[in-house]
Amino acid sequence: MAETPPGTAPGCTVVVVSGTTVLAPRGCLDLLTAPTLSARLDTLTSGPRPDLVLDLRAVSFIDCAGISVLCRARNRVRARSGRLRLVTDSARFLRVLRHVRLDGVFDILPGLPSAADGGTLVTETTRG
Repeated sequence: MAETPPGTAPGCTVVVVSGTTVLAPRGCLDLLTAPTLSARLDTLTSGPRPDLVLDLRAVSFIDCAGISVLCRARNRVRARSGRLRLVTDSARFLRVLRHVRLDGVFDILPGLPSAADGGTLVTETTRG
């Protein structure tokens, strides 16, 4: 994993495939970057029945503020009868989720779901 200095706003790539939105933040998800990601997730989860995949494989660090953003997104998605899945292959991140007793709360995948691997892509890349 590439190291990003704490407080560096993560760039995000957003891909929409067959109604599923895949958001892939990069860098640190911490106290300084959480508000930006939270605002982005609020936009992506504002409609009815959002189907969201957060690809966290390029996230190098996450603190309690980042975890809080993930929980808020999960709550918003569930309140709108949607679905949220996290993609990670990081044993460190999974250990953090276990320690804060959230490992059974999120749907966690080791890679992108097959529905998000093909099809017509609408791609948007943003910074911040």
